[in-house]
Parts: sequence; structure tokens; C-alpha cells
Amino acid sequence: MKDPIKIKKKKHLEMILERIPKHPNPKVDLEQYSTPSIICADLLWNAYNLGDIYDKTILDLGCGTGILSFASCLMGAKYSLGIDIDEESVDLAIKTSQNNDIFKKYSPNINSDFLVSDINKYDNIFDLLYFNNIKKSNDLFKFDTVIQNPPFGSQERSKHHTDRKFMEFAVNSANVVYSFHMASTEEFVIKFYEDLGADVTHKLIYNFPIPKIYDFHTEDSKNVKVIVLRVDNSID
Repeated sequence: MKDPIKIKKKKHLEMILERIPKHPNPKVDLEQYSTPSIICADLLWNAYNLGDIYDKTILDLGCGTGILSFASCLMGAKYSLGIDIDEESVDLAIKTSQNNDIFKKYSPNINSDFLVSDINKYDNIFDLLYFNNIKKSNDLFKFDTVIQNPPFGSQERSKHHTDRKFMEFAVNSANVVYSFHMASTEEFVIKFYEDLGADVTHKLIYNFPIPKIYDFHTEDSKNVKVIVLRVDNSID
């Protein structure tokens, strides 16, 4: 059994996560916005208290530079795997995982891997690992918890319903899912998860700041209302 986590306050977690580098070269077609540390800390604090993080295997889909993976490990996750289609972001996540100065005070052994891959090509994590010739123990072919922040359509030019594939992949890959979505799509998303045979048990609401990082942005920043749904896919 692992030692109890050393982080005792949510604010401490937030302060550590502020040191995680953001997307090095945000790409509009991938709708890349770094998840703020205050939102990551609140989400992981809630997930930890619901028993979904400590000593669990965590799959971070659309991981970007790895902030949710690192937060999971800091809160006592057994292992985390971050997957993203963007090679630049994954490379930075790997470099950060090797920078022990960020984590050593609270978690000297960050047990995280990061992988460049497109989940649209696969049905679940088993297929993705198998076809990428990645050898993992059988217990990692289905994870305990997925945390995902897919492209959720905050821009008019973004592709609609790109989060559907993430939802399907997540439900096929883990017992519990934490999933970011535009608040305006809540009814559709809940029904979609229910049609997949899963139950939405909790909802968190955030104002997600969208900074002016793309040429077409006309405001310095704006807040977009998002929800994070906890989805239970476990079988009794």
C-alpha cells in the first residue's frame, strides 16, 4: 500500500499544477486550450474524494501537456497514461515528467507515460495499445478512471460532435469517466452516455477561460461555461 498523499489542501495542488507548461504551439484545428490549474485541482480533489484516483490507473485522453495526468499522480494514482494526437504537447509532457524538481516534494515517483496517438482510429484502449505494439499488463487494458478534455466546440469553425468519439472510447476503456463538455450540450451528452449503457452520477460546473491565442480572436479572453460529468460504467 502506498503512503498517504502528501498534499493536504486543494490550493497546494493548484500551486504545483501552475508550474506545468502549457501548450507550446496551440493549434486551432485541435481546439487546444490549456486547462487552468484551478479547474484541474478542483476536479481532481473531487475525484479523489469519490475514490476514483488514489491507487487507481488513470487514462488521460487529449492529455495536452499532461496536467491532469500529473495531478492524478500527485493525488496518489497508481499509474497514468496520457494520450494526445499532438506530438509537440506530448514531447513537453514527457520532459515535464522527467523534471523531478516540480514533483519531488510531494510525489518523488511520478508513474506516468505519454503517447502520441489518434483515438479516432480505435474502439478502446486495448486496441490502441495492441496496434501500437505497446506491451502492458492485462490490468491496463481497462483502466479504472478516464479523465478527458476533448475538443468541445467552443469555436464556430470547430467540428461539431468531435467529443462523441471520446465518449465512446472512454466508456469502452474504463469503469469511471470524467468528461469535459460545453454546458449547452449537457442534455445531449447525458443521453449519449445513457445510450452507451453508462450512468451520469455527478456534475461539476466551471467557467473555462478562453484566452486570446489565435488570430481570429477579437477579445482578450472570454469565459465559456463547461460541465464535467462523472460517468459510472462499472458493472455490479
